[in-house]
Amino acid sequence: MPNPTPAEHCDVLTMGRVGIDIYPLQIGVGLEEVTSFGKFLGGSPTNVAVAAARYGRSSAVITRTGPDPLGRFIRTELERLGVSSRYVEDVAGLKTPLVLCEIFPPDNFPLYFYRDPVAPDLMIEAGELDEDAITDASIFWLTVTGLTREPSRAAHHHALAVRGRAAHTILDLDYRAELWNSPAEATEQVSQALAGVTVAIGNSEECEIAVGETNPDLAADALLERGVEIAVVKQGPKGVLAKTASERVEVAPFAVDVVNGLGAGDAFGGAFCHGLLSGWDLETMLRFANAAGAIVAGRLECSTAMPFEHEVHEALEAAHV
Repeated sequence: MPNPTPAEHCDVLTMGRVGIDIYPLQIGVGLEEVTSFGKFLGGSPTNVAVAAARYGRSSAVITRTGPDPLGRFIRTELERLGVSSRYVEDVAGLKTPLVLCEIFPPDNFPLYFYRDPVAPDLMIEAGELDEDAITDASIFWLTVTGLTREPSRAAHHHALAVRGRAAHTILDLDYRAELWNSPAEATEQVSQALAGVTVAIGNSEECEIAVGETNPDLAADALLERGVEIAVVKQGPKGVLAKTASERVEVAPFAVDVVNGLGAGDAFGGAFCHGLLSGWDLETMLRFANAAGAIVAGRLECSTAMPFEHEVHEALEAAHV
């Protein structure tokens, strides 16, 4: 049920996936050969909330865990990293999910999701949402993963309806094929969600699922035609492109020795949110977010690797960007 006490204002409120990242401490070998692992807070919207908190923004995540020690770890770690756990609840009978990965730099990082029979974060009910918190948040961020199945799917669409396409309603096109029944189902659900957001962020593959285009310019144009105000297409080693109705900005990639690229997109997202709230122009936001993503790509973990603002500025200055 919605929290009976008044909602606290959030600069950045995210919704969706959470879990425990079990990452190998040995790089360049398969899981069958790994002998030691690190345990980290994970889940894309959760990482974005952590990234935003690193910049001094008040943040929270709407999600669900299992009633187990790992669920308790998630709450403790969220609070330690500056993210409110107010909207985190347990789901009886389910276990907090795990995610394992293999690390083969610079561009191969297979993920293995352990979310069966269903992840608690997909059991969010529309009637449980704190609608005041959703409408009051300066930024509301959600991801495509939350649309993979009911009741989370209905809850996400309800949250967007409550939000009413208010400014800074952001959809991360974070498409994970293994979590969907089919690409066609994903396309249908993302199409519905795009009608309720003002910003869409994704890579070429994710844009193909969303709007049927992989060419960055055509994908951005198609997203704008769906009504978003800012379309961001991440191009990996080719940089990032963003468009509005009147502006086209493309920035070059930020050079880094990659360790683990899995958290870079979430770091980009949190930094982009900070730029929006700071009132930066589009090019400044993209350069800052690109640098933040590169910093995390050069580190092992995701949530705890999110940089502070001074680190991003120092990296930009060192690169003369």
